[in-house]
Amino acid sequence: MSPKVMPVIVLAMLASACSQPSPTHKPPATPTVAQAPPAPAPSPPTIIAPPPAANLATDAPSDPPLPPAGQAIDAAQAPAPPGHGAYDPALVRLEVLLDRAGFSPGVIDGRDGANLRRAVAAYAQTVSLPTTGDLEAAALAALTAKDPTPAMQIYRVTPADTAGPFIGPVPKDYKLMARLPALAYSSPEQLLAEKFHMDIRLLEALNPGAEFGASGQSLLVPAPRPGPRDYRAGRIVVDKSQDEVRVFDIAGRLAAVYPATVGSTERPAPSGVFAVRAVAKRPAYFYDPRRLTFTPEGAEGKLRIAAGPNNPVGSTWIALTLPTYGIHGSPDPSLIGKRQSHGCVRLTNWDAAELGLASRKGVEVDFIGHEAPPSAG
Repeated sequence: MSPKVMPVIVLAMLASACSQPSPTHKPPATPTVAQAPPAPAPSPPTIIAPPPAANLATDAPSDPPLPPAGQAIDAAQAPAPPGHGAYDPALVRLEVLLDRAGFSPGVIDGRDGANLRRAVAAYAQTVSLPTTGDLEAAALAALTAKDPTPAMQIYRVTPADTAGPFIGPVPKDYKLMARLPALAYSSPEQLLAEKFHMDIRLLEALNPGAEFGASGQSLLVPAPRPGPRDYRAGRIVVDKSQDEVRVFDIAGRLAAVYPATVGSTERPAPSGVFAVRAVAKRPAYFYDPRRLTFTPEGAEGKLRIAAGPNNPVGSTWIALTLPTYGIHGSPDPSLIGKRQSHGCVRLTNWDAAELGLASRKGVEVDFIGHEAPPSAG
């Protein structure tokens, strides 16, 4: 059965480098953009302590203990040498704990990369870790001391996980994409990977031979933050040089750090101070060649692409006071920080959802730095 398509109201658009989605409600009027220079962040900043991670399998007390792979991850103390295999147990544990602490590594994949290194560096600076020696091992020890909750858990696939509808491979052609009634998950496997903030390849490596579409199937998965953390954004800093979004709460404390894809050298993101204009959950995506400076595959004339996690702007759109620019989710979390955008700020769907809940109309958004070349890791 095709899902219902929610009516949308198109936001006014001006020429820009980034496409414009439409929320399912009428956005509030554009606030005046503050011109005063942003207030400096406290040094060193303090992070809001996250709540303990919830075990998503609490309704299954008869679940077996963790398999050896899960036990190895929870016992890991330091990263393995290069060539360790499909994933590094210590890096999986480190990524899960960073995710829970508010220093998002992006997708949890158990591999070293730029997003993980930036998250570790931000955490190390916040808690004043020594800069000599193995910083990842030091960060893992510090995180474990504050959050001893296991990084892994057993999850049983539910009927809701397998109910669909699922759309199969997402077409790259925008014209074909626009014909779909919703940009839903491509498969139960993609849904489960996003639920646990993990890469599909890691899900498969941890669960060889599993039937991801079978209700009742037991899976070994990470235990990241169980849902969006509860904080209120007071100021958002988009660092184009670091491919990073830093969020300070209303008291000026560092509340969250997210890896991001921010513009490109050909289509740079803006510089200066703007503000949040509106937040839309499940936005539809509109392509208008007269107002945009790029042409996606198959795009001819105006197109409307339905809402869903595989929508080009993901499941959340945070509109800015600069028309057609925003901070939004992404259908492919593994590419965050590694592929260039069309001028907007792209996060994982779960990070965008958390920031969307924390944001309000008028929150200052400060773009600093310069576009960095795309990362290879």
